[in-house]
Amino acid sequence: MLNSMTGYGAVVDEFDGVSYAVEIKAVNNRYLKTIIKLPEGTAFLEDDVDKELRRHLSRGTINYVLRLKAVAENALFEIDEAALRSVVTKLNAVGIATGVKGSIDLASLLALPGIVQPVVPDEEQCVRIKEFVLRLTARALDKLERMREAEGVFLEADLKKHCDAIHKELETVRVCSGSVTQDYAKKLRKRVDELLAEAKLKLDEQTLAREVAILADRSDISEEITRLDAHLQQFAQICQTEGESGRRLDFLSQEMLREANTVASKAGDARITRCVVDIKCLIERLKEQIQNVE
Repeated sequence: MLNSMTGYGAVVDEFDGVSYAVEIKAVNNRYLKTIIKLPEGTAFLEDDVDKELRRHLSRGTINYVLRLKAVAENALFEIDEAALRSVVTKLNAVGIATGVKGSIDLASLLALPGIVQPVVPDEEQCVRIKEFVLRLTARALDKLERMREAEGVFLEADLKKHCDAIHKELETVRVCSGSVTQDYAKKLRKRVDELLAEAKLKLDEQTLAREVAILADRSDISEEITRLDAHLQQFAQICQTEGESGRRLDFLSQEMLREANTVASKAGDARITRCVVDIKCLIERLKEQIQNVE
């Protein structure tokens, strides 16, 4: 079963008077890249969250966001009263010295750096918060993975459709390749006969046979057809296996394209060339779709 690299999972729950919201978004990337955004005061969670993400996911850019919201008074922050008094005292002193009268807005003062400080949990609280956040993260990852699996079903069906079309074109190439040598021999004999008729000479059958044998050896594409067919079979098998498949499918598609190019260069037949063009277009579609596979 294939998994898509795109997905979304979000979970919200409360713990010790605080609402925790975990949001995970995954988009395409050739490798695994995690971007973790945590509120001030929870930086100690970053390493554990990163390990949890990497334990479940193998490819993609993963955007992880943790948001906190107080549902109980003074649950998330505390005011540095000493710093606030110092600011108020200095403002009053400046007002007296300059003769400027006015009121002090405490709400505005709270926006000053250092006045409002996040609550720093003690060691025991850190352990409890970490366990809770990791449980939330696991739940969000479960939702994200279910979404990836659902989209993976459609990706697999689309890849299979393209592989079936490649196989059909490949069978046409196989049939045509059997008559390439015979057709060349007939054309060569006809052309030589025409030229020799004018010169009133007789064709050396051994020479003709040698030329045909040389062409047959140079234009033999049976090995390339067999390898391309084997790649298609392996492609289908990988689509049915669990785990990371994107990189293996990407490698196989590169090999399929290489074999198709070799067939086109060796065959020298218009019918085969047309089929190979169609095969290469289908392989390019495979390659584009594989970029969405984990």
